[in-house]
Amino acid sequence: MIQTKFEEFDEYRELLKQRLSKKRYTHSMNVAQASYKLAELNGGDKRRCYLAGMLHDIMKEDDPEIQKRYCEESGLDPDPAELLSPQLWHGVAGGYYVREVLNITDEEIIGAIRFHTIARADMCLTEKIVYLGDMISEDRSYKDVDKFRRICYDDLDKAMSVALIYQIQKVSSKCGYIPRYTLEAYNFYLKYNKDKESL
Repeated sequence: MIQTKFEEFDEYRELLKQRLSKKRYTHSMNVAQASYKLAELNGGDKRRCYLAGMLHDIMKEDDPEIQKRYCEESGLDPDPAELLSPQLWHGVAGGYYVREVLNITDEEIIGAIRFHTIARADMCLTEKIVYLGDMISEDRSYKDVDKFRRICYDDLDKAMSVALIYQIQKVSSKCGYIPRYTLEAYNFYLKYNKDKESL
């Protein structure tokens, strides 16, 4: 993948290096690249998608109590199922962090970070791109990831349906909570999956 670099984001790169492990930092930069490519293919704002992809996991390795507090103070309407699932807190907390600490007021960037793990119905283009970019970043190696990359490059809305089927199966197999946002997204995007494709 061609490495794209927006030099005006260097301060955020340095911040991520301070806040994240090397593995998580690499993943974040890979998601930025994947989001840029999806934006390029789908007429999205490449700069916005790159930045949202880069910052999507900014709270991932922070103290869980801080993540939970940010969720509760965010005003981003976390679902009760999210609050019961510590692995989901970083999305809401990340949206809060970029808004309140980094003073990023772009609602599409905030939304893309906030919903990058659970999705929601009728996502804007930036939100879809970061959600899918997270699943197809260069470091991902799950079974059928190459097949899923092809679906993403061909049809974002169909890819959302395929992704949600995969994620709901994965979470439910571990008896995890599924937020209403995810179920609403599943129902919304199912109409785009006319071939009933799954991973």
